[in-house]
Amino acid sequence: MTKQFQIGVDIGGTFTDFVLLETGSGDLRMHKRLTTPADPSQATLEGLETILTEASLKLGDVDRIVHGTTLVTNSIIERRGAKTAMLTTKGFRDVLEMGREQRYHIYDLFLRFPEPLVPRELRLEVDERISRDGDVVKAIELEPMRATLADLIGQGIESLAVCLLHSYRNPDHERQLADLVRREFPNLALSISSEVVAELREYERTSTTVANAFVQPLIDRYLRRLEDALSQSGFHGQFLLMQSSGGLISPETARRFPIRLLESGPAGGAMVGAFFGRHAGLPDLLALDMGGTTAKSCLIRDGQPELVADIEAARVHRFMKGSGLPIRVPVLDLIEIGAGGGSIAHRNELGLMQVGPNSAGADPGPACYSLGGNRPTVTDACLLLGYLDPGYFLGGEMMLDRTLAERALTSIADELGISVTAAAWGVHAIVCDNMASAARAHIIEKGYDPRRFPIIAFGGAGPLHATRIARALGAKEVVVPPGSGVASSLGFLVSPVSFEYSRSLPCKLAQADWPQVNEIYEELSAVALTTLKAARVSRRDTRIARRAEMRLAGQFHDIEVAVPSGELTAESASELSTSFQAEYQRRYHAVLPGYDVMILNWRLRAEGPEPVIRLRSPNSNGTGRPSEGTKKSASRAFKGVRSAYFPEAGGFVSTPVYDRYLLRTQTSLDGPAIVEERESTTVVGPGDRLTVDDQGNLRIAVAAG
Repeated sequence: MTKQFQIGVDIGGTFTDFVLLETGSGDLRMHKRLTTPADPSQATLEGLETILTEASLKLGDVDRIVHGTTLVTNSIIERRGAKTAMLTTKGFRDVLEMGREQRYHIYDLFLRFPEPLVPRELRLEVDERISRDGDVVKAIELEPMRATLADLIGQGIESLAVCLLHSYRNPDHERQLADLVRREFPNLALSISSEVVAELREYERTSTTVANAFVQPLIDRYLRRLEDALSQSGFHGQFLLMQSSGGLISPETARRFPIRLLESGPAGGAMVGAFFGRHAGLPDLLALDMGGTTAKSCLIRDGQPELVADIEAARVHRFMKGSGLPIRVPVLDLIEIGAGGGSIAHRNELGLMQVGPNSAGADPGPACYSLGGNRPTVTDACLLLGYLDPGYFLGGEMMLDRTLAERALTSIADELGISVTAAAWGVHAIVCDNMASAARAHIIEKGYDPRRFPIIAFGGAGPLHATRIARALGAKEVVVPPGSGVASSLGFLVSPVSFEYSRSLPCKLAQADWPQVNEIYEELSAVALTTLKAARVSRRDTRIARRAEMRLAGQFHDIEVAVPSGELTAESASELSTSFQAEYQRRYHAVLPGYDVMILNWRLRAEGPEPVIRLRSPNSNGTGRPSEGTKKSASRAFKGVRSAYFPEAGGFVSTPVYDRYLLRTQTSLDGPAIVEERESTTVVGPGDRLTVDDQGNLRIAVAAG
């Protein structure tokens, strides 16, 4: 039987992660290297060569490569996208600056909002008008637009966003403009709102379309460069990209809708968290993904991460909702809850220690990397606290310098008038407390008790902090899956090909035009099937799921409800109403009587087959049972003793260190203990108890705080 190989590649802000999977045996090979910010494809290609050489393979032996990247996020934050122009209906030139006309912080007298991605002089008006019902009030004249477009080209624009009023109801005018651009200016990148996000809410629709146009040329060049390099190296398999929604798409689709890649890396973490949770018999989890730059979490219920309809990018205040650019695309419900390993500690305006939001990233990196960084970071603190082995970082491929870390922490310790150890512990404790607080608020807002949810921790820094976060939340268990340090890359391989489309048709449920709704779903289904076909998914293997965004009349927040399959009729209203009221009751405990039920958006998700991935536990002899006694296994895995800091144990204590790869299933260890693997390190606190389960997960029973 011919072996089949797949590779997941996740480009993060600090590290680029790789996973090589042999699908037949479930064997995994992992690799992690520093990201190359100036050209992310450099680290990608070098890492692919390294992991394949170690496996005695060539790119021609690989059947599928799945890629996730922070390129879209970073280009919007850093304003490194294309020079973009915008065409909009006459009178709506300033939508991007008017926004929602709401203050996200009512007491801040110097409130700032993110600058629009398109300056005012490149936002031009089109003398046309379509009503909210889709009727043409004033027809568009294309002849004047030729001169307008030629003038914009002369000003050096690379990309164009077209956002005409009410185009979600009638896209005819946008399509006429698109035909003109594609016919006469074929080299100009183009995004039209009726394709990018065919939904009401003028500001959100315009912001999303402009962001899509802003990054379109950048992503196109990046993908072409990467595809050419892969092809020249002998790769002829399938190349896919991870979306923010947890589904995979073809490069062709990614070029049209690059804004869908905004959260592609973190989405892989959420998907792999759900995957390991299902296999561990834990359908309800809090996934914690802490890398080198940020930490994110996602609530997983019934074995699946939740999906929401929007996200914010480039926030002026990192953790303050409303201070960023609204992006209306399907995205897994991820929240940024704290800092990463490279986040910088400093003294704030109040004279107190603060960690983040700035990060040392991959260049210059934490002080201990010896790459030129000299400011104290989370990684420097973990090294001084004894949690990290300076000689075994990345499996020994990268040495950490304790002296440089101590020098960096001394600077903030002197400012605060405390010892270096106290400063290091302060950094670690602040990060854990901040993440616990943010996660607690997120879970409670959804109506759940945070104590109910075990934490599944991954990313290079996740297992270092997870038990202390769990203790603060009152969670009773932490799960650290195999390959935790590069788990997001594995998440790409367990995700299906999928795409989601939507269309606004606001109406009262009792007055819905069901023939028109059926027509919308037929159109969305046809487009979705074409999109999946580009990713080699046949029609017979495609699953269609439909949902509707509903609310009580007069309310602002929407609730998504499943729409039954088949043709919708007047009788469907009763089923939708029942589903809506049940979900409303679950969230808010009471349904307000006397209010009409409204539907705003109709959604359709097309999805290919779920990948059948079987992983072989690195901790098992293949029978699912320990091959030797647990004491002997622990003894064999014992690497030595290291002084590590645990305040509940009185400070620095001699702590046993274990090699994760030599711990067999059913082995148990009592904390304090440290378990090392090449890409990550797990800290087990005093009073905690670690057990290796049959899938190779580290299951840590967390002592009460």
